[in-house]
Amino acid sequence: YYRIYKLILMSNLRPFHLAIPVDHVEKARVFYRDILQLEEGRSSDHWVDFNFFGHQLVIHYKEKNQTEKDHHNEVDGKAVPVPHFGVVLEWDDFHAFAKAITPHVTFVIEPYIRFEGLVGEQATMFFYDPCGNALEFKAFKDDSQLFAK
Repeated sequence: YYRIYKLILMSNLRPFHLAIPVDHVEKARVFYRDILQLEEGRSSDHWVDFNFFGHQLVIHYKEKNQTEKDHHNEVDGKAVPVPHFGVVLEWDDFHAFAKAITPHVTFVIEPYIRFEGLVGEQATMFFYDPCGNALEFKAFKDDSQLFAK
């Protein structure tokens, strides 16, 4: 696995594509475009593309399923929502981003330093978009710890 990781680091990393369900396209569009300040790309009545820190995020309309239950796993004493997605930012970018969005989101887990002073020290925060998708933004104090065991 280390060899594959090393090859990825030495190559040009390609953007990922992630499509997520939203039960209200316009609310989600406003959140991702105006709150998170992501550049909007192509769209229709049922989906919208966004530039998610160099990756392609697509919100797709899906009627809300009332039988789905929230699931959380404990990490560092916090209830982390599962599933979730996000991006690993640079350390300073994380703190600037957290400051910019704080007045506009309700955190599930407020920005804090996880594993402080230990190997794998990282800043992290979790919040939901208006359609219930959990997002995590994080930054490692030492980026070489991203895939460390």
